Amino acid sequence: MAKTTSLLSLSLCFLVFFTGCLARQQWQQTQNQCQLDRIEALEPNNRIDCEAGRIESWDPSHDQFQCAGVAVVRRRIDPNGLLLPHYSNSPQLIYIIKGRGINGAVLSGCPETFQDSQGSSQQKQGSRRFQDQHQKIQHFRQGDIFFVPAGIPYWAYNNGNEEVISVTLVDTSNNANQLDLHPRKFHLAGNPEQEFEPQEEQRRSGEKGRNHARGQQGREQRSCNNVFCGFDSRILAEAFNVDQKLIERIQNEKDDRGQIVNVKGGELQVVRPPSLQDERSEQEESRRRYGSDNGIEETMCSWRLRENLGDPSRADIYSPEAGRISTVNSFNLPILRWYQLSAEYGVLKNNALLVPHYNLNAHSIVYATSGRARIQIVDNYGQTVFDGELNEGQVLTVPQNFAIVKRAESQRFEWIAFKTNDNAMITTLAGKTSAIRGIPADVLANAFQISPEEASRLKFNRKESTVSQGRGSPGKRADA
Repeated sequence: MAKTTSLLSLSLCFLVFFTGCLARQQWQQTQNQCQLDRIEALEPNNRIDCEAGRIESWDPSHDQFQCAGVAVVRRRIDPNGLLLPHYSNSPQLIYIIKGRGINGAVLSGCPETFQDSQGSSQQKQGSRRFQDQHQKIQHFRQGDIFFVPAGIPYWAYNNGNEEVISVTLVDTSNNANQLDLHPRKFHLAGNPEQEFEPQEEQRRSGEKGRNHARGQQGREQRSCNNVFCGFDSRILAEAFNVDQKLIERIQNEKDDRGQIVNVKGGELQVVRPPSLQDERSEQEESRRRYGSDNGIEETMCSWRLRENLGDPSRADIYSPEAGRISTVNSFNLPILRWYQLSAEYGVLKNNALLVPHYNLNAHSIVYATSGRARIQIVDNYGQTVFDGELNEGQVLTVPQNFAIVKRAESQRFEWIAFKTNDNAMITTLAGKTSAIRGIPADVLANAFQISPEEASRLKFNRKESTVSQGRGSPGKRADA
């Protein structure tokens, strides 16, 4: 009995040690992804043209995205265009750069709170009329940011007169993703191409042997890409209690419209409140819940998924001469607490400066929404890993603790920064609340081998805390 107990104890110790080694190895591999000696401002490298818009994505296998464990995609939806329902293996943050419309996130098991009792959106089905009912629909406008949890179906419609442009962060390294680090979209309708298909095709092309050949043959035989296509049409007809011919229509392999399609017959017919009423109800809900979340106020069916960052009146940091910064985190959008994400929207006026700082507890994925800026990033060796311009439409990854400084190089530079912590914090290296300001002058004098007077100027000359009005751009090119 004693020998059995000893063997069992030894086996448990070995299991714990082996598991620990695997976890340590995985942790080291993850950390090695952030050993970057050069960072680039990246353009999208994949484009998919759709019937009513365009989808552009960045290669998620790039070192910068691997470091942060994310993927990025930009969508353009034409007026009267509908982004077909889909869900992802990872949570998403969607920022509206331009335009307005309506969208919906479908939470399984939650009640259909929007009901057409007046018959305003009735449609014909044969000789019968039916009244529609569905889950909540929200209006969106420029400056809105949406959170979509992993596995939650999402759709959007452009009911405005101009193009809707959005940029989306897909957090593939989030604990909510139980698959691999490749971003996957599961489509509920249509026959769209995968947004990150080039990388997937490259991965598949590396496979050898019969499995690969069989996979190629399967793709040739079936080109339909929505999840219903893989089911037997007879089983689906039974599941939906409809005719098999209807099921065969939703399994249409000849649908070449893409993921963004035109709505036929004019405007999309859905039940929704007036936009002003919807806006006011969300503002009242936000005021009621802000700062009092105890885990009971928000249930799954009442999740608040939207916050506006573009409104100047809600800026967290504001300077009339220099610009402003607004943030969304778990304090003003509580659902982010469970998914460890947040975002920052910033505006810098001409030559304005965002003082040197670093992200204390998060990676930052910066997308330039307008204008251009001179940016420098420095790593832990004191080496400059990026020194250049970030232009509109480009993405830049700033790893945790890497120091960064921004200066607007145009009349107005705007950006959205997605961050991998629900309460992302920065530490400034210059200004009123900086690390240098908190260090005694004599310590600075000895550390930098400068006089006490110089140390005092270093500490107190910059009065602003984060953004400051520029005095011109040193070394700026004449044609810039």
